[in-house]
Amino acid sequence: MYIQRKIHHEIKNHLGRKEYSIITGARQSGKTSLIQALYNELKNNGKVVNYISFEDRDILSAINKHPEEIFSFTPRPEKPLSGSNQKIQPFILFIDEVQYATDPSNFLKYLYDIYRENLKIIATGSSAFYIDTKFTDSLSGRKRLFELQTLDFEEWLIFKNLKDLLAELKLIRAQNDYISTSHKELLEKFNEFLIFGGYPEVVLENNIEEKINLLKDIKNSFLKRDIDESGISNPDKFYNLLTLLAGQTGNLVNRNELANTIEVDNKTIDKYLYVLQKCFHIELVKPFYSNLRKELTKMPKIYFKDLGLRNVALIRFFNFKLREDQGALLENYVYKRLTGIYDSDSIRFWRTTDNKEIDFIINTSYQQGLAYEVKMNCKTAKQTILKKFGEFYSNYPAEIVSYDIDSNCKWVLKL
Repeated sequence: MYIQRKIHHEIKNHLGRKEYSIITGARQSGKTSLIQALYNELKNNGKVVNYISFEDRDILSAINKHPEEIFSFTPRPEKPLSGSNQKIQPFILFIDEVQYATDPSNFLKYLYDIYRENLKIIATGSSAFYIDTKFTDSLSGRKRLFELQTLDFEEWLIFKNLKDLLAELKLIRAQNDYISTSHKELLEKFNEFLIFGGYPEVVLENNIEEKINLLKDIKNSFLKRDIDESGISNPDKFYNLLTLLAGQTGNLVNRNELANTIEVDNKTIDKYLYVLQKCFHIELVKPFYSNLRKELTKMPKIYFKDLGLRNVALIRFFNFKLREDQGALLENYVYKRLTGIYDSDSIRFWRTTDNKEIDFIINTSYQQGLAYEVKMNCKTAKQTILKKFGEFYSNYPAEIVSYDIDSNCKWVLKL
């Protein structure tokens, strides 16, 4: 049974636009399930739709000869008669795994330029498609990207059929003075989410050992496809880097140190980091400075798109309350939560030369700036750091986000 994702309505609302809807995201995040559900919904509502996958070798062989060959497998869009005011219902074509085309960017560009008045394409594709620079260049103005991430905590509760707890979570976030009697149960589920992450298949599996096996398969099988499609010649070095980054979650990324540790040059590290970002596994957060040149040259911080992948890279799945990396997991969660509220480009961190740091700075063009310091325990927050930051940036009110409930801090589940 398909469980609807938050992004479902966002993509559906884009159907009326001429630009093609391109769905990105990590492997196993649910892209195929999403477009199959959209296809069935539109078909049942009487829309003119069709669905094909480029995993079908016959289709793939044909369209690689010429984009027009797609219409050997799906109806050709109708065109109104010359001089007629007749309105033709747009034809919506769903294409899964479009990256398997020899030149997917040219394929989509051709169809858009010839048929954009009466053909709407919704396509999914893996990382190899987005790493190709031609994707950005040739499809400029012809597409909108939608990134399907792994489940956030709200979606996680839905997938676990915990709708009562979801209602409590929404009340907690909506009402500042609301005190939930379910906070202990919510934290127990939240702890599980921090360990196993939000890959849908992993979330739906209740057996712990099977959860771990599924995450290992994502790392070993599906990540290997990313490696192969990205042209990486030394996968062992790549996996070593992934493990190193997992152990440095929330810390600065020092390319020189990483290169020395896994014995490669800096260009190789840059390529590996680029692939991990384009494959939707990690994100690098830039520092916040009033001097833009410094902001562009200082080291970024590393966060994972999914904590399950982070933890499987370390083979570390024991109870959250017993872990020494609680702070890193919590900080990574807060980062992902903030990316669900703000554009990732507007999220920075602040760090001085004497290592005083504020975890997250929100800098947007449409509201006052914000600053968040993440702590397991509210009492461990160093007020001197918050005060020093306030001396430089008084227009960025700072809050402490804490795992523990404390009247002086924002509870992490209220964020």
